Amino acid sequence: MAQAAKTNGGKHDTAFQLAIFKTPLGWFGMLGHDGKLQKIHIGQSSKKAVEDVFREEYEDSTFELTAWNPSLENRLCRFARGEVVSFADVKLEWPKPLTEFRRRVIEQARGLAWGETATYGELARRAGSPRAARAVGSTMATNLFPIVVPCHRVVGCNGGLGGFSAPSGVSLKRQLLTMEADSQA
Repeated sequence: MAQAAKTNGGKHDTAFQLAIFKTPLGWFGMLGHDGKLQKIHIGQSSKKAVEDVFREEYEDSTFELTAWNPSLENRLCRFARGEVVSFADVKLEWPKPLTEFRRRVIEQARGLAWGETATYGELARRAGSPRAARAVGSTMATNLFPIVVPCHRVVGCNGGLGGFSAPSGVSLKRQLLTMEADSQA
């Protein structure tokens, strides 16, 4: 049995479920509770790599390996094959409440359509804080829900891609953006 979320140095009483599955973009893992998404990891090299990263992050509580949300798993797999998929209805559960700024940034990022990109500065303006491009970068860097919150669609103002926290980093971000652009052509 795997491990789950550490809270205040003690055991977490919440029962978590972990689904691990292979996609054309590598192995994905999604952690959930009560039908709400807790976290996603994408682009891992193996099933074991997904499980290991969750074990490391959620070391003090148990969780069950199960296909806990087959509909979301199916949509993530379809996305990874290059199909236009919406994740607007996916309920996200944050480990702690978001600041008002982060909530607005996440909301704006979730509104980016397939193939659409926005710069960090543009997303800051859309979120009502035009001088907060770096804070947008920080919000995207700590995104728990890649693809569902499409941080890969947020890019630098100078044409650079910025960062990406998946194992293959910016190379996977480039692959995602290319996949979306190619499917629109």
